[in-house]
Amino acid sequence: MQNPLLESFSTPYQSAPFTEIKEDHFLPAFQELIKVSEMEIDEIVGNQEEPTFKNVIEALAFSGEKLEVVSGIFFNLNSAETNDEIQKIAQEVSPLLTEFSAKISQNLPLFEKIKKVFDEKEKYNLNEEQKMLLNETYKGFVRSGALLDDSDKEKFKNISIELSKKSLQFGQNVLAETNNYFKHITDEKELAGIPDAILEQYKEEAKERNLEGFVVTLQYPSFLPLMTYAENRELRKKLALANGKKSFQNNEFDNQNLIKEIISLKQEKAKLLGYENYADYVLEERMAKSPVQVKSFLNELLEKAKPYAEKEVDELKKLAKEDGIEEMESYDHTFYAERLRKQKFDIDDEELKPFFQLEKVQDAVFGLAKTLFGLEFKETTKVQKYHDEVKTYEIFEDGKFKALLYADYFPRKGKRAGAWMTSFKSQSIKNGENNRPHISVVCNFSKPTSDTPSLLTFQEVTTLFHEFGHALHGVLADTTYPNLSGTSVKWDFVELPSQFLENYCYEPEFLKTFAKHYQTGEVLPDEKIQKISDSKNFMEGYQTLRQIGFGLLDISYHSDSEKVGDVKTFEVEETKATNLYPSNPETMMSTSFSHIFQGGYSAGYYSYKWAEVLDADAFQYFKENGIFNPEIAAKYKVLLSSGGTKDPMELYKNFRGSEPKVESLLKRAFG
Repeated sequence: MQNPLLESFSTPYQSAPFTEIKEDHFLPAFQELIKVSEMEIDEIVGNQEEPTFKNVIEALAFSGEKLEVVSGIFFNLNSAETNDEIQKIAQEVSPLLTEFSAKISQNLPLFEKIKKVFDEKEKYNLNEEQKMLLNETYKGFVRSGALLDDSDKEKFKNISIELSKKSLQFGQNVLAETNNYFKHITDEKELAGIPDAILEQYKEEAKERNLEGFVVTLQYPSFLPLMTYAENRELRKKLALANGKKSFQNNEFDNQNLIKEIISLKQEKAKLLGYENYADYVLEERMAKSPVQVKSFLNELLEKAKPYAEKEVDELKKLAKEDGIEEMESYDHTFYAERLRKQKFDIDDEELKPFFQLEKVQDAVFGLAKTLFGLEFKETTKVQKYHDEVKTYEIFEDGKFKALLYADYFPRKGKRAGAWMTSFKSQSIKNGENNRPHISVVCNFSKPTSDTPSLLTFQEVTTLFHEFGHALHGVLADTTYPNLSGTSVKWDFVELPSQFLENYCYEPEFLKTFAKHYQTGEVLPDEKIQKISDSKNFMEGYQTLRQIGFGLLDISYHSDSEKVGDVKTFEVEETKATNLYPSNPETMMSTSFSHIFQGGYSAGYYSYKWAEVLDADAFQYFKENGIFNPEIAAKYKVLLSSGGTKDPMELYKNFRGSEPKVESLLKRAFG
C-alpha cells in the first residue's frame, strides 16, 4: 500500500497532504518511521570518529524529523478532528512512541557519547544556542533515566508507557462525556432571558439531531450563554450539574481511579530519579524552582486577592437576594455577574457581539502582527486541509515566506473543547536553509448561521488574541535547532506571549480599528469602548481566586500525592481557601481537569498566574512608551524569535531591562 506519510510531501511548503491521508496509513507510518529513527540513532552510536558536538549533539537534534512531522499531524487530528478509529490508533501508537523515546534516552552507548561531549565542552567553541542545546540534551537524558541501572531503566520505561496510555484515556473519557450529554427543550419559555442569536444556535443544534425545538450541549459556545443569560434557575442548575459531573458518574467514562493511577505513576517515576515528588522533578526545569516557591507565590496572591473576591461575591449575593435567593450557588455566579456587569458598565455581551465579527477580529490580530512585527497574511487555497471549515494563510515578512497558518474556529463532534495553538512543523535551520514553521490555531466559536456570520463575545475576542500570541511565538521562531524553536521554552514562560497579546483588546485606540457592526459598519461607540476598558478588571478578584484554586490543587496532587484517598475529598480540602460557594457533592472539577491529567500542565498550572506577572510587567513597558512603540516591539520580537535558546529570565531582562515585578500585576488587577 502506497503511504503518503512515508513519502516526501510534494505539496506547497511541504505541508501535510491531508486529502491523501487515510486513517489506516498512520500505524504503518509510525512503525516504519520509528525504525528509520532508530537507524539514525544507531548511525550516531556506531560512528567510529571521536564524539563531537556536531556528530553527536547536533546529529541527535535533527534525527527523527519525519517521525516528528507525522506525530504532529496525527495528534493534532486526535484533538481537532478525531473519531473512534483515530482514538483506537492513538491507544496503539502512544505506547510505541513512549517506548521508542525510552529506548533513546536509556541508550547507554549514546549517553556515553553525549556525556563525553558534555564533560569536554570547553574544548569546543560553542555559541550560546549550542551551549543551551548541549546542556538541555545532557539534562534531558539524565531526567529520562540515563543514569539508572538496567532494572530501574525497565521500570522507568514501563511507567512512561502506562502514563501515556492513561493520559490518553483520561482525555477520551472527558470528550465522550461532553459529547454524550445534551438537553432537549421544546418549550421556549424555559429559555427566557437567552438572546435570539443564541436561541437560533440552539435551534440549529436541534435540527442537526432531527429534533424539534432547542438543544443545549456542554460545548462551551452552547453551555456558557445558557449559564450567563437563562433566568430559569433550575435549568442553570441542571446544566451546571451535567458539566460538573463529567467523568464523575461511576460509569465507563469515570476518571476517579485514573487520576489516582496517573499521580501514583508520576510519583513512582520521580522517586526512581531521586526526587522527593513529581512536582520537584517538574519544577527543576521551570522558572519557579520548587513546590515551596509555587505555593508561596500562589498564597501571596491569594492573600491579596481574597478580600477583593469576597467583596465581588457579596455584591452578587445582594442581587440574588432581590430575586429571593437566600443561598447563592456556584451555578448562579455567571448569571448574576453578567447582570452586575450590565448595571455597572452597561455592557451586554449579546449587544456587543454584532461589533465583533470573527473575520474582522482576525483581520485586527493580523494587522497588529503587521504593525508590531512587519508580518503580512494572505489567504491561500493551495494548501490541503483536514476539514472544510479550516482556513489557511501564508505569512510573509519583507516579501519572504515566514510561516503557514491553519485557522480552525468552530466546534465539531470530533473536536475537543477549548482553544489551543499547535504546530504541524517546527522551525529550524539545516544545511543553511531556514525551514519555516506550520502553525495551527484551534478554537470553538459559535458557527455562522444561515443569515448571521460568526459573532464573538468579548471573552472570545480575547481568546483569539491569546492563541494568536502563542502562534506568533511559533511564527517568529528563528533558531537553528527544532527542539529550541518557538514555544519550546520553560513551561512557565510559554504563556507570556499569549497573555501579553490579550492586553491590546482593552486599548480604546486599537479597539476602534476593528469593533464595527457587521451590518452597518458603525464603530462601537466611544462610551462602550471605554466601558470595555473600564470593565477589564471586573470580577478580577474572583477569577484570580479560581485560578489560584486550580494551581494549588495541581501542585498538591503532584507534591502530596500520598494524601490522595478519595479524590473528591482531596479536591475539596485543597481548594477550600479559594472557594466562595458551597461545594456540591455531585460535581468535581478534577475528573475533567485535562490540563494536568492529559495535557502538559502537571505541576505547572500556576504558570498562568506566573505569566500574568510577566505579561503585566511587559505591557506596562509598552504603555509607558506607546503601545505600538517600534523600538520596544523590535526588542520584544527578539524575545519571541529566540525560543528556548537562552534562560527565560535572561531573555526577559534583555527585553525589559529588569526582572518582572509582581506589583505590575497587582496594580493592573486591583489598582
